[in-house]
Amino acid sequence: MLAVKGGGGGNRNAKGMPIGPDGQRPWSHGLCTCTEDCGLFCRACCDPCVIYGRNKQRYEYLHLYGIPDTQNGKGETGDDACQRHAWITCFFGSGWVFQIPLRAKLRKRYGIRGSCMGDCCSSSFCQPCALAQESRELALEEESLRARGVV
Repeated sequence: MLAVKGGGGGNRNAKGMPIGPDGQRPWSHGLCTCTEDCGLFCRACCDPCVIYGRNKQRYEYLHLYGIPDTQNGKGETGDDACQRHAWITCFFGSGWVFQIPLRAKLRKRYGIRGSCMGDCCSSSFCQPCALAQESRELALEEESLRARGVV
């Protein structure tokens, strides 16, 4: 399993995914398994900006404090990110571009194999699936912390 790095946090490979010789692993949930959590997937289809904002806030909270966000992504940071995503989506149809750097940060945090091009393609061509996949990866670390009684 991956060790928890400097900032603390929970188990970053909660499902025990195999780690390759490059030190990286696949996502805990496949891109096309997004419908396993239908509520999350439907919300990502209808309100991608909301799921993006929540994912961003949850990631930043874990990164800074090493514990799950007490507001579950529903605070000010998530709202700001959601608004930016919504405006760019409304005016240019490309709010998904905000997802690319967040997806890269998640891959780095969890030691997940991938590339910037893969992040771009996932976010642009399968936005709801990518958002659901990212949310579920964050949830695994948050659940591992709650199970240890950290929160």
